[in-house]
Amino acid sequence: MKKQPNSLHCFICGIENPIGLKLKIFESDEGFIETTYTAPEHFQGYPGVLHGGIVASILDEICGRASMGDPSSPRFMFTGKLEVRYRKNVPIGRPLRIIGKTIKSREKTAEGWAGIYNEEEELLAEATALLIEVPESLISQSDTDTLGWKVYPD
Repeated sequence: MKKQPNSLHCFICGIENPIGLKLKIFESDEGFIETTYTAPEHFQGYPGVLHGGIVASILDEICGRASMGDPSSPRFMFTGKLEVRYRKNVPIGRPLRIIGKTIKSREKTAEGWAGIYNEEEELLAEATALLIEVPESLISQSDTDTLGWKVYPD
């Protein structure tokens, strides 16, 4: 598996975000990614349950990451539409496996899918997303080095 880059301050992958999730995301095959996560207690909604907003944030990120492509020349996209299906409570304090894949890829848009599974491989939550390519004019104003966008050693 090939490790994808992290950034400095992203809520999901930012390595220097003190309140972020700090996910390490891996590409298992072209258009397929995965990660693992054990949610801490401070992200709970109801006791023992991961807050639905955090669940949606994770699924949103994973949908987009699946369509990112080559990390040395990433396809940065933003979410135009996100549809989340909460199937079962997502627990805190227990390992989760999160996978994502590209459904369709077009010139300026893509569609992605992501799912969160428990240790028993039950699908707990899933999402589909319509992703829209960030305009080149905005990307050229950003410096990926300043964002800290790179693969960090473990």
